[in-house]
Amino acid sequence: MSNPTKKGLFAGDDGKNLMFTFILVSSLFLLWGFCNGMIDVMDKHFQEELGLNKSQSAWVQFAHYLGYFLMSMPAGWLASKLGYKGGIITGLLIVAAGGFWFIPATHINAMVHEGTVSATTAFVAFLAGVCLIATGLTFLETIANPYTTVLGPKTYAATRINLAQSCNGVGWIFGPVVGSMFFYSTNAAGKSTGSETLYIPYVGVAVVVIVIAVIFYFANVPDIKSQDDYHLEDAAPGISHSIWSHPHFVMAVAAQFFYVAAQAGIFSFFINYMTAEVPAIPASWNSGLNNLAAHSGWLHKWLLGWFETGKTGVLGVSNKGAANLASLGSLCFLVGRFTGAGIVKKFPAHKVLGLYALANVATMLLIFCKLGWLSVLCVFLSYFFMSIMFPTIFALGIFGLGARAKKASAFIVMAIMGGAILPKLMGAVADKWDMSRGFIVPMFCFAFVAFYGFNWSKFSNAESLDGVRIGGGH
Repeated sequence: MSNPTKKGLFAGDDGKNLMFTFILVSSLFLLWGFCNGMIDVMDKHFQEELGLNKSQSAWVQFAHYLGYFLMSMPAGWLASKLGYKGGIITGLLIVAAGGFWFIPATHINAMVHEGTVSATTAFVAFLAGVCLIATGLTFLETIANPYTTVLGPKTYAATRINLAQSCNGVGWIFGPVVGSMFFYSTNAAGKSTGSETLYIPYVGVAVVVIVIAVIFYFANVPDIKSQDDYHLEDAAPGISHSIWSHPHFVMAVAAQFFYVAAQAGIFSFFINYMTAEVPAIPASWNSGLNNLAAHSGWLHKWLLGWFETGKTGVLGVSNKGAANLASLGSLCFLVGRFTGAGIVKKFPAHKVLGLYALANVATMLLIFCKLGWLSVLCVFLSYFFMSIMFPTIFALGIFGLGARAKKASAFIVMAIMGGAILPKLMGAVADKWDMSRGFIVPMFCFAFVAFYGFNWSKFSNAESLDGVRIGGGH
């Protein structure tokens, strides 16, 4: 029986401090945040390199999230068979294989210019690499998310998963920066070389991932069972205690579907919005930026080309500038994660989720209304309010499910498939009208997340993550 006097964030039931294990697992969150960050700035690259429209370029997100959908259940099953450690190592090795695949994919793309293969074949080759990496990330997310919730007292489950997801936010900051360097690189003549260098960051990820897999192999990663608040393991003969009989889990799957759909749409079309919908940039901004950069060689190289004159003669944000601004959005996301981890420690996690989702309903509406710089600001605010949603929905969804948390985790990760479907709808709306109008799609998604957050107590029969109500149950 656990000691009720223990209040440490990482205090295990046996008295051991699990902080090192938590830090090790948190490195995985940084990894998939970095990979996702690069994915989010890839759409515009393919739009220009292969002549795709916004809806067609969203196949990148489809391939990415398809990997999650296809492998979430096998990942959950394998986690139950091999434990947390075995599942994590398996996921890391699959990510490494996906990273190395970008080398032959780049060679296939080079054959497009030679006229020996079609642009579609090259696009499919890159999508295969994206899907393979996502397959490996599925193992990591299916296992790491619920694992953080059991590395200490359940009262702080939402706090721990939000802290771990903060590392995800760090990765999301650097992913777009690296993506802008390699996806939108140019030679001395100003010609794009992105298709030739796109593989480099992915091979780097593959090498790092292999090193992490070796560390995990020798590290102590205990297989901890979460508490069975709903007594799913005590079912009498003939009585079903399926996880699907618990509304708080079922609705979490739906909420995660719509949240990831909204997030994927906003992230993947961020560059399109910044290059098309931002008001005209004063020429003095460009001059001031160049003057600032002139005093530092590396700064000049990084800032060069943030702005460009469009076909109408108006100065606007370039693809490279927008890709780097995506890192600013990710910084807002990270700030939200860190502050959110503290907020959900003091206030009921489901109520915070509801309020943040409601705030994003408002930001999406303001972006839709095309209110100039206010709408631009709302794009960055949306990153802040999205920050706690994924981990908090996850913690609320697997609450009290005991050993079945791994299986429940697999279904919640499968719900990430929303990121494959809704961005195509958002892109179609943007193709028909404009990018600002496309934000009406994530607005409805956030409305559903708000509904789940405000009604979680009713669905779970619990006041908070501290536990179920006395005399309650399903």
